[in-house]
Amino acid sequence: MHAMPILTIESAERLLKALEEYLENSEATFALILDRGGAILSQQGEIPPATDPVIFAALAAGSFAATHELALRIGETEFSALHQQGKRWHVLMTAINDNTMLVTVFGLKTTLGLVRFYSTTAVKRIAVILEHAANEPRIPIDLGTEATDASHEVFVESFRRG
Repeated sequence: MHAMPILTIESAERLLKALEEYLENSEATFALILDRGGAILSQQGEIPPATDPVIFAALAAGSFAATHELALRIGETEFSALHQQGKRWHVLMTAINDNTMLVTVFGLKTTLGLVRFYSTTAVKRIAVILEHAANEPRIPIDLGTEATDASHEVFVESFRRG
């Protein structure tokens, strides 16, 4: 299991570009990259009206987790995608890695086959971007003595006085 990467401006821009190309090629409407807990890492496109992307992401993560667990119960260890079909909108959820997934919303102007075809390439590209982001070196921030002295005063001295 990989740790969730801290996204830099560059990696966030690469994710947006990957999603933009994916939506253009697949003719889908909206795409999200989210972690398995439902936190949005990146999003692109236009979500259907009156839909809150944060709530949508949380529900998608829950739905994917529940279906993954169902698959495990019947002995299916390789579960990587879930499709939900409606009258006007479809949702395709695809695992990127152990921690993240791609959620795509598409309407009647495209097909599941086209979206699945382009999602395969997009997932591979996004996985590379996330892996690179997870392995980027981090430069520790030196807050200096002013910050540590000030926090000591706020937290320790306030406690002693109170």
